[in-house]
Amino acid sequence: MGRVWKFQDDIDTDVIIQGKYLVINDPAELAKHVFESIRPDFARNVKEGDFVVAGENFGCGSSREHAPLALKATGIEAVVAKSFARIFFRNAVNIGLGVIECKETDRIDEGDEIQIDYKNNIIINKTKGENYEMNPIPNFLKKIIESGG
Repeated sequence: MGRVWKFQDDIDTDVIIQGKYLVINDPAELAKHVFESIRPDFARNVKEGDFVVAGENFGCGSSREHAPLALKATGIEAVVAKSFARIFFRNAVNIGLGVIECKETDRIDEGDEIQIDYKNNIIINKTKGENYEMNPIPNFLKKIIESGG
């Protein structure tokens, strides 16, 4: 179970990690700058097991792997979004970052405590006492994510 950090539609890779940090190769150092331009408090306050929840087209923009790598290094369990840019989705899977599609992200609020039931494809909102259906993750993708990429 983790805390929700809520974001809007069309969060692009330059918002996740600004281009000026692409010279950094250490994921832990990259993590210090995640969402710096729109949520300066994120990197300081995010906790292991928290979730990023967003709307449509999360991870649009550049195909750089720095964005999912930096997010994973923050310790979040997964990104939950209505949809993902396909290249971001694949890059995230390749490095072992959980990516979950759910059409009901509008019902999840900043600060809610959620838990993912991967077996039953349900997101459990402990704060509101609600459950949301998520798109099933194919077994071959689950195996890649579970093994760390």
